[in-house]
This record gives sequence, C-alpha cells and structure tokens, in this order.
Amino acid sequence: MIAELSDLIGYFAAFLTTVAFVPQAWKSWRTRDLSGISLPMYALFTLGVALWMIYGLAIGSIPVVIGNAITLLLALVVLGLKLRAVHSGAV
Repeated sequence: MIAELSDLIGYFAAFLTTVAFVPQAWKSWRTRDLSGISLPMYALFTLGVALWMIYGLAIGSIPVVIGNAITLLLALVVLGLKLRAVHSGAV
C-alpha cells in the first residue's frame, strides 16, 4: 500500500513538473523570442534533467523516468531554439 502511494505521488509530481514546462516550450516555439532565456542555465538544466532520467532508469523508477523523459524533450526544444537564436545573432 505504501509503495502504491509513493508511486502515485511520484506520478503526480512528474505530471506537475513536466506540465510546468509546456507553456515555456510552446511560447518559445510560437514566438521564437528567447531573449529572456539564459543559455548557460538552460544547458545546465537540460543536462540535469537527462541525468535525473538516467538515475530513474538506474533505480527502476517509472515515474522518474517518464517525467524526466518528457521534460527532457521539452527542454531540448527550448535549448535548440535558443542555440539557433544565438548562432544566428538574434539574441
């Protein structure tokens, strides 16, 4: 019962933290305005999310893996847009 409760909490936490990135990714994609995004911060954040996903795989935690895999995809979209903007001189 406790394991089931901890999994439910994990899934809910993963859902909330992942959904929190959807508005930023959507706005960045739609407007291509990434002037308020810090490249070093987002690069470090994206690496951290990737490592959390790997950690989830290592401990066999499905909520950690799923939440961080989806967040990683969203973060990579924003990071890719930022890198493109920096490379083109737009930011």
